[in-house]
Amino acid sequence: MSDSAYYPVIHGHRGCRGLRPENTLSAFRYAVQLGVEVIELDVVVSADNRVVVSHEPWMSATICRTPAGLPISPAEQYAHNLYALPYAEIRRYDCGLTRHPAFLEQQPEPAYKPLLSEVVHNLDSLAGELGRAPVRYSIELKSDPAADGLFQPLPGRFLELVLQELRASQVLPRTTLLCFDKRILQLAHRQLPMLPLCLLVEDVQPFSQHLEQLGFTPAVYGPQHHLVTPELAAELAGLAVQLVPWTVNDPGDFKRLLALRPAGITTDYPNRFLPAR
Repeated sequence: MSDSAYYPVIHGHRGCRGLRPENTLSAFRYAVQLGVEVIELDVVVSADNRVVVSHEPWMSATICRTPAGLPISPAEQYAHNLYALPYAEIRRYDCGLTRHPAFLEQQPEPAYKPLLSEVVHNLDSLAGELGRAPVRYSIELKSDPAADGLFQPLPGRFLELVLQELRASQVLPRTTLLCFDKRILQLAHRQLPMLPLCLLVEDVQPFSQHLEQLGFTPAVYGPQHHLVTPELAAELAGLAVQLVPWTVNDPGDFKRLLALRPAGITTDYPNRFLPAR
């Protein structure tokens, strides 16, 4: 690709969190309408083993309300554990009417936490209506070793449930799995060595150490954007590992990263960075 043709793929973070309530059908649909080609989203598991789109495995005090419409305090939020609730009960909560205080452009509206299968079906239908190719998915499994059995199933079961959904929806060929938890990625690599995997990182540990701990070279490396240096970009390029930093919302940060030629950019504001059609 020539320099004049180069442009990173824009990944809509939680759909388009800066513009619509995060991880909701509204955010995903608006991102697709804007022209986003890759939808980034997070998944957790309900008490009845449904794969639910949510950043936290509980109802966040920042954005969610109880089925009675009441706010949830920070001290109470962990008691609203999605892994302890059947999906029918999860769906009764609202996580769209309360604007996230960090995103003043976000347009609040009633919204529930959708199932992964519902999101895929909805967005594939929308792409067809718009005459566009189906979007690709970057799906983060929200796994933490400290949460095993409390807020999430064990890694093998968690991965199994997600893969079942992706196969049933026939979107596995256009999906990348993301995780901070190396256990998930190691299991996925053993089961599906050709599936693109992304190691997410938010610490200053060198890439070589992460690689040693992981035990294989992932297709994608997803560091917090402030961690990206010219040296890291060169190291990844030498190993043919795609660089997709998160979460890039400032035009100055975008310009700095653009010079390092990342494969993609994850942003809450895809409208700011999508190339002109």
